[in-house]
Amino acid sequence: MTEIRTPRLLLRRWYDDDLAPMADINADPRVMRWVDDGSVLGLDATAEAIEGWEDTWDDEGFGLFAVELLASGELAGFTGLFVPDFLPEAASEVAIGWRLGPAFWGQGYASEAAHATLEFAVQDRNLDRVVSINRVGDTASENIARKLGMTREREAEDPRYGFPLHVHAIDLTEFQA
Repeated sequence: MTEIRTPRLLLRRWYDDDLAPMADINADPRVMRWVDDGSVLGLDATAEAIEGWEDTWDDEGFGLFAVELLASGELAGFTGLFVPDFLPEAASEVAIGWRLGPAFWGQGYASEAAHATLEFAVQDRNLDRVVSINRVGDTASENIARKLGMTREREAEDPRYGFPLHVHAIDLTEFQA
């Protein structure tokens, strides 16, 4: 089983007990504001999502990690790697993404987890490039991308919803783990 420990976090595969706390995160409109069309997700949709994330691990050898606080064992959300097949011009890339519950915002957890994920991308998966895709206006995600050393590469449009997107990228051959 793939696990990564940081000073404060455990990044790991998904457990059955993660469903309810992840569904609570996905049901919060503040969390989902910048995701897809902004709609919240219920328990069934979250279960389908987690199943899909686990399938990606099996198919690609990478995926979205559950992010657990070491101190309390609480599920904070996720971070990890995925193929952004929703965006045709980036469908051949590997992207990094994150989603944490509001109780975990503003404490550096997303940056810490994302940095560990980039280390995983380089050291364990031998990737030489990773992108990040976020909706224009999502300044929190922009800040995390910048902290990771990513630079804005281009703008795009979400073909599903028409929202403008920023695509950031990092050359991992120069990444300082």
